[in-house]
Amino acid sequence: MTGTYSVGIHRKGELTVQDLLRRIRENPELKKAGAIVMFIGIVRETGHNKGKVEKIFVESYEELALKSLKRIAEEVLRDPEIVDVRIHHFIGEMSVGEDIVYISVAGSHRKAVFKALEEAVDRMKKEAAIWKKEVTDLGEQWVSGG
Repeated sequence: MTGTYSVGIHRKGELTVQDLLRRIRENPELKKAGAIVMFIGIVRETGHNKGKVEKIFVESYEELALKSLKRIAEEVLRDPEIVDVRIHHFIGEMSVGEDIVYISVAGSHRKAVFKALEEAVDRMKKEAAIWKKEVTDLGEQWVSGG
């Protein structure tokens, strides 16, 4: 692994997308990159039960979640075209439109970074110890994935 990565579990307001982009740009390996892609997961208005979301609560088993996020980032960086991976998830109470997760990948070509980003997002949703409870006008329910 020759690139840089960072992972984190944060409360709302502890990290902004601008903070993350600044840190990516500080990576000396970025000079090898031709693209930076970012996924910003936000709270949507319609819940899994088709009700109108009033708020969500995101919880994590932080120690396990961080281990999973670190492993995902390290494995994505095994691709020689990838130079930077960042996976940062928020916990706590959130409203519609608020940010839940930032995942970014920088690398030499767009096809490589899009593929790596999709892998990182899919794996984070399946592997990280992060859970979401939706509160909608139709009731509450826990849903899997970040």
